[in-house]
Amino acid sequence: MKRSIVTLALACTALAGLLLGTAAASAAGPEVVAGPSKDATCFVPWTDKTKFFKFPAKKGPYRIALANGFIGNTWRIQMIKTAKAYADQADVKANLKEFKVVSTGEDIAAQIAAVNNFIDSGYDAVVIDAQNPTAFKSVIKRAQNAGVVLVAFDNTVDSEDIININVDQSGLGKYWGEWLVKNVPNGGTILEVRGVAGTSVDTDRHEAIQKALKDSGKPFNTVEVVGKWDDGTAQKVTADAIAVHKHFDGMTAQGGSTGMVRAFIDAGHPFIPSGAEAENGYRKLCAANAGKGLKCASGGTGPAQVAVAIKTAIEALQGNVVPQSIKLPLAHVEDPNFKDGENYYSKETDNFFVGNAFPTCGINFTAQEIMGQSEQ
Repeated sequence: MKRSIVTLALACTALAGLLLGTAAASAAGPEVVAGPSKDATCFVPWTDKTKFFKFPAKKGPYRIALANGFIGNTWRIQMIKTAKAYADQADVKANLKEFKVVSTGEDIAAQIAAVNNFIDSGYDAVVIDAQNPTAFKSVIKRAQNAGVVLVAFDNTVDSEDIININVDQSGLGKYWGEWLVKNVPNGGTILEVRGVAGTSVDTDRHEAIQKALKDSGKPFNTVEVVGKWDDGTAQKVTADAIAVHKHFDGMTAQGGSTGMVRAFIDAGHPFIPSGAEAENGYRKLCAANAGKGLKCASGGTGPAQVAVAIKTAIEALQGNVVPQSIKLPLAHVEDPNFKDGENYYSKETDNFFVGNAFPTCGINFTAQEIMGQSEQ
């Protein structure tokens, strides 16, 4: 009898260990499965080698948080407003028990602490616009152990253990660079207004612009200034660059494009070819001054990426298959195809990024919907 009891106790202990091991394995991250996803038109894998994730299904509604880093420009403010507008849509709201937004500035440690806090507080998913692409390894491990879905967008994370969502940022830099090569045919001095230092977006765009200029074989040289994707900052650093260098043959801005052009106008500098982002104010200036020599290309990444990230998080929490890396389409327009009411809006504020839609995901916002939200 005693031996039977001991044997039974050992068997129970072994079974408990097996169950604990199974639970730990299930909490160690999503299962890698075959694609495609249920909504293949929205959730497009980055390449044909992209793997697909299937997370354990959770019963909703869910607690989802947005952990933003840098906040000091129009794009980030519009992104937060877009997130809130999307979370407020009836079909999305039905899946949300709570939606919370935190912005931590350029302090990487503070952003990591914010994500960890959401994990410790029992949130089901956290979407991240990462301040640094390589700083989140420990966070990813903690999220996996806690069964929390992490989705990075815009400034993504260098890891295949997290869902990443982005447009082709290098492709956008290549587009601007090649457009300048075509429209500054003899080479020359290019003003490059960069974004926020240390972010993957700034690095990817910058490197692609420089490669396009170098690969042309033409005698280009570049003056770099840091505009932080912000109109006011871009206008000031552009004005300073004009004061020092006197003349440029072309210009490009990752953001703050409206401020960059205004600095050239204020300085009385002749209009030159410009390849830059998709701010409404920039496109308004391009259209108004096309006959005066301001030849423009405008391409960008709408802040509605955040809505795709939230949509993806909900899809993953419901146990549906999603790609580990999702590629979103770019939108661009160039001279002479700027059309009021179609790809820019003369009656709307300058501080609005045009093309804030991803129709393949059923996401489309008007300026009024976005600007009606608070930026808190």
